[in-house]
Amino acid sequence: MACILLLSITCILSFHPYIAAETYDQNSLQTYIVHVHVPESSQVLAESGDMVSWYNSFLPKPTASSDDYSLRMIHSYRNVITGFAARLSPTEVSQMEKKDGFVSARPQKTYTLHTTHAPSFLGLHENVGAWPISNYGKGVIIGVIDTGISPGHLSFSDEGMPSPPAKWKGKCELNGTTCNNKLIGARNFVSHLSGLPPIDQEGHGTLTASTAAGNFVSGANVLGNANGTAAGMAPLAHLAVYKACSLNVCGEGDILAAMDAAVEDGVDVISASLGRGPTNFSEDSVAIAAFGAIQKGIFVSCSADNGGPNSSTLANEFPWVLTVGASTIDRSIRATAVLGNGDEFDGESLFQPKDFQPTLLPLVDPSAGGNETVAYCAPGSLNDTDVKGKVVLCVGGGGISRIAKGQTVKDAGGAAMIVSNDAEAGYDIKPDAHVLPAAHVSYAAGQKIKAYINSTSTPTATISFQGTVIGTKSAPMVASFSSRGPSLSSPGILKPDIIGPGVSILAARYTSRDNATNDNKNASFSMASGTSISCPHLSGIAALVKSAHPDWSPAAIKSAIMTSATQTTLNGSLIADERLLPADIFAVGAGHVNPPKAIDPGLVYDISPDDYIAYLCGLGYTEKEITIITRRIISCSGRAIPEAQLNYPSFSIQLGRHGSMYTRTATNVGTAESTYYLKIESVPGVDIVVQPRVLSFTEVNQKMTYQIFFSRSATPVNATYVQGSIAWISSKHIVRSPISVKFI
Repeated sequence: MACILLLSITCILSFHPYIAAETYDQNSLQTYIVHVHVPESSQVLAESGDMVSWYNSFLPKPTASSDDYSLRMIHSYRNVITGFAARLSPTEVSQMEKKDGFVSARPQKTYTLHTTHAPSFLGLHENVGAWPISNYGKGVIIGVIDTGISPGHLSFSDEGMPSPPAKWKGKCELNGTTCNNKLIGARNFVSHLSGLPPIDQEGHGTLTASTAAGNFVSGANVLGNANGTAAGMAPLAHLAVYKACSLNVCGEGDILAAMDAAVEDGVDVISASLGRGPTNFSEDSVAIAAFGAIQKGIFVSCSADNGGPNSSTLANEFPWVLTVGASTIDRSIRATAVLGNGDEFDGESLFQPKDFQPTLLPLVDPSAGGNETVAYCAPGSLNDTDVKGKVVLCVGGGGISRIAKGQTVKDAGGAAMIVSNDAEAGYDIKPDAHVLPAAHVSYAAGQKIKAYINSTSTPTATISFQGTVIGTKSAPMVASFSSRGPSLSSPGILKPDIIGPGVSILAARYTSRDNATNDNKNASFSMASGTSISCPHLSGIAALVKSAHPDWSPAAIKSAIMTSATQTTLNGSLIADERLLPADIFAVGAGHVNPPKAIDPGLVYDISPDDYIAYLCGLGYTEKEITIITRRIISCSGRAIPEAQLNYPSFSIQLGRHGSMYTRTATNVGTAESTYYLKIESVPGVDIVVQPRVLSFTEVNQKMTYQIFFSRSATPVNATYVQGSIAWISSKHIVRSPISVKFI
């Protein structure tokens, strides 16, 4: 039999005539992502696992000893796509297209990164509630696709950690024996850094990994602020880190290689704080790799991007991942701007100097003379303005960081700075490690400060520092930068799915000492904002749900997170956006994550990988495009469904004059004997009828299907989009599905 197998493989390897190699300059070649399909005649090869030899047969035949396959082949894949990344010329790709098994090839794209008290704010407390119920994420492996790791940080200590699960097959490519029971794997897939350890030189990967599953670190703070015990969302989960990005850029082929390895290694959750804008799913390698992952039962969480507050700025819109927007928490590092007329405007600053006396000083607006260009306090812009010993009002934005504005003020002799938001950022303020006494205030505060300056010939101001303040009742609020829907790639799926903490989050900070000593003794922290930070929050929370319910599918975990979300702030009002207006459905999705509720959701809406195929057929994808995504030959004949028919935990529909009907199937994951009653939150201009109106379950894992009818009401509304929800309510649970309706 061994001889027969060897003969079969030999025949397969000679199946393709080799492409004649062109005379080329290595620097002139492009990296292509090549998708192939294993022909039936080659199944022996696929089953043997020796795909690399077959992939090589698609490449130009080496013409010299120095021109071997390794110079062309960058990555070969086996789990998330069938194909490889290779350096090729356009002519060589054209020749490759003639080969049996070829599906597609295109030049690789680049992706960008989307860049303490948070657990308590989310209802996660030591020794009580959701954390002990979910065993703190014990036994779950989170794979982080990012810029690598700073292994010497205390957040990655394995104190109190159990050994990795027996299924773990990963590697540690750090020097020495740095991996441990917390950081169980670390690998580098950045092609131009091949052979180097996956050390985090940018800091982004260290931030995201510690946010998802950092261990408990007492005494964590930034410049003495936000002092407390830092921990990731799943502090007893294991971490496997895959370096796919460098200098905040991620090569598409490297991302595929990292996710392919994560699936092979045995992770349970993949956290990817990166992405591109709206695109065809068959041309988005994160979409393709994530689909491969969910087919293996792996949950994938992705950031929504930082393109807000503009509409339709989302990345990662595919329905098989959790797409995460960003929100604030109830902590502020208070710095109050105090005016000479007695008015006070609360702002924030990480730099809280103890020796700064809150004495009123002259206040100046450098743009008051009509020169708006100096309003942004760009470097050198205040050289001809008398700001010495004064408090300077600067406007945020203009492509200049707030810290850089402070440096401009300091260089010109200014004593302090008030930096106000522009109109777009509104009330979204953040603490920064300023270089001089400063306060970041809202746009509204800035306008009032300007009015005060214009009202008197001797305006004065100072800054009063109050340190860490907990209990901001307007939290959570949607971050101004958090990308919004509606989805352009799939309007029938509501995105983002959820929002979670992503503003001024305390997380582990990269330092050169971490990477020089690897001694797990450093505990430096910084504050970070972005959907790249909210994403690992949800990755960690998904790990908690997975730990509590190891047999749940990725779709079931996602449903639990979405249908249990909250829509209100600490003071009971609706979640607001950066304008302090109620945030719409395209900003919050299902709402703000609520981990204790997500662990016990009552009902879930489950989705199988095959259901997504029917969805893709209905969305108009060609069978070839679906083959690229699913890695198998697909026929859409008689299979297509409308987007909104996917058994998704939310509804996003387009409503014409004749109405529409969809179904949802709910699975009981609560108590066996349970009854749920319907509640409809009215959608303006839309009549909603649901049948049946009561769901009565007698068994755990029992499924029940309901129909939901949408039609225009007799009272029209003057709006393109309207929103509402339905909820199934039992004595213990509220299972809510948000609804977005577009009138067409």
